[in-house]
Amino acid sequence: MILPYYDMTILSLGALFLGIIMLIKGGGWAVDSGVFIASRFGISPMVVGFTIIAFGTSLPELIVSVFANLQGSSGIALGNVLGSNIANILLVLGFVAIFTTLKVKITRMLVRDLIFMIAATILLTILLHYGEISRIAGFFMIAILCVYVVFQYKTTKEKDFCAEEVDEKMFKNDILAYATLFLGLLCIAIGAEFLVKGARVIASIIGVPESIVALSLIAFGTSLPELSTSLIAARKGQAGMVIGNIIGSNVFNILMILGITSLVKPIAQGSFSSQIIDFDIWITLFVGLFFMLILFIFKRIDRVIGSLFFLSYIIYNIYIYVANVG
Repeated sequence: MILPYYDMTILSLGALFLGIIMLIKGGGWAVDSGVFIASRFGISPMVVGFTIIAFGTSLPELIVSVFANLQGSSGIALGNVLGSNIANILLVLGFVAIFTTLKVKITRMLVRDLIFMIAATILLTILLHYGEISRIAGFFMIAILCVYVVFQYKTTKEKDFCAEEVDEKMFKNDILAYATLFLGLLCIAIGAEFLVKGARVIASIIGVPESIVALSLIAFGTSLPELSTSLIAARKGQAGMVIGNIIGSNVFNILMILGITSLVKPIAQGSFSSQIIDFDIWITLFVGLFFMLILFIFKRIDRVIGSLFFLSYIIYNIYIYVANVG
């Protein structure tokens, strides 16, 4: 039985709101347990944000991209990743900075992570212009990420730990902290799935093209985990975790998500819109470089810069809509 548009819209809106609630709750658990684990092992919150939390908040992109590619929608898989990386910087950091100034300490680790993010974006640009992302390319993308994460953990020293003092009574024991982290990441993944499914149904009802859905609506939905965890982390004074989460999510989106997606099924030449190669990948690279330049020059993202980021994200979405629909 096919549900009427009214019923479908109500159910989709319900999925959206349920997803948002789960994202917020899961984000709070993930941040609390992540900070606690970092303090227990003398690991910088930026490293925790780059790895554990970045992996958890990237799960929605992974789920969407793999299933989209299997169903023959490589454009959704690529558009989701590129759109999410743009949204992570312009939308998430911009929105958070409007309410809380993110002060950044320029450390060797931060510089290294930013360069690695840009390098991953350049690698994707080369692969897309080469024509495809094969299984071999996907394997090497995952291998590069694994090697870097191991290297990052081994080179992190306790002296780099610059988080505010953490309440050791937050969790009774380490097992409870790990369980809370797992539950938080699970809530993020499930909540994002509800949100994205609801958003896709609504998009189909109002007749938005698939490419626009991937680059805007789905990318926005799968970036909400980063937004919720970043807002909560910023309120707790964990600017390092916010920045680490964004950089890590962008790296994971490219190397892990597209790596796994292409391992399952290669992303072949001609299976995605030329706009991705001609425009969106360059916007992704430019936004990443601009983000790095802002951090190096100002060492903070304040309300003015945040507003500029947020406004740029709105302009980008209006442009891709007008260019494809108008």
